[in-house]
Amino acid sequence: MTLIEAVSQVAIRTAKQVLLPYFELQCGIKPSQQNEQQALTIDIKSDGSWLTQADTKAHQMLTEELVKLVDCPVLSEEMSAQEQQAILDKSGDYWCIDPLDGTSNFTQGIPYWCMSIALIQKGQMQLGVIYDPCRDECFSASSEHKTCINGRELATSDKHELKNAMGLIDFKRLDAAKAGALAVNPPYRSQRSFGSSALDLCWIAADRCQVYLHGKQKLWDHAAGLLILSQAGGKAETFAGEVVFSNDLMPKSVIAASNASMMQRWKDYFRTF
Repeated sequence: MTLIEAVSQVAIRTAKQVLLPYFELQCGIKPSQQNEQQALTIDIKSDGSWLTQADTKAHQMLTEELVKLVDCPVLSEEMSAQEQQAILDKSGDYWCIDPLDGTSNFTQGIPYWCMSIALIQKGQMQLGVIYDPCRDECFSASSEHKTCINGRELATSDKHELKNAMGLIDFKRLDAAKAGALAVNPPYRSQRSFGSSALDLCWIAADRCQVYLHGKQKLWDHAAGLLILSQAGGKAETFAGEVVFSNDLMPKSVIAASNASMMQRWKDYFRTF
């Protein structure tokens, strides 16, 4: 079994055993007697984001399983900033995980959330796995292998016209100028906003939407997704034209597209205002 297959199995097993039973409750599905489940509790972290016991339990299981595959520290969204920074300061090799990306959707019973796992070695993205339990879709890529979904290679996007594109836009974190321009005079055909940064990047990679915009992502939001996108032929950078992934905890803006031609047209649009 390859490493990417082993990591995919860990993600799928953890999501099905830990996350899905809680999610069924949020969807109003009564658990079976064989699978009695506690009600989901929600805590508010210092940055205002939500944390549930589902996040915590998934974090624990992933940490235990991943270090058996590659013995290096695990940096998770569920850690404190001090703990995260300590890992970055001490090691160029680490796992970067978000046990539950899209917690708000998860707590409301909305089927758009995922588990994200990236392996960073010598400061470079080497492997990315993102599992969407609601659709049973496992996206994976490595520095040496093209992006796959459930083990089958994704087709390369051939869409090039921005006016016919579907935009995946997170308006909540955009500055007023960009948000206003897109609201008044969008350059694409239509737009969506779903609420899971890691899964969003997978959907751009799969050409379900063609252009993407997000004003503030953290390391665990994009570490796996950027590799999955790039190995599918997609492109991403910050609003300033810089590389998004940089091995630090600073929030990054992300402008992305499903292929290089679409990316150029998308960037050209922002030069008009």
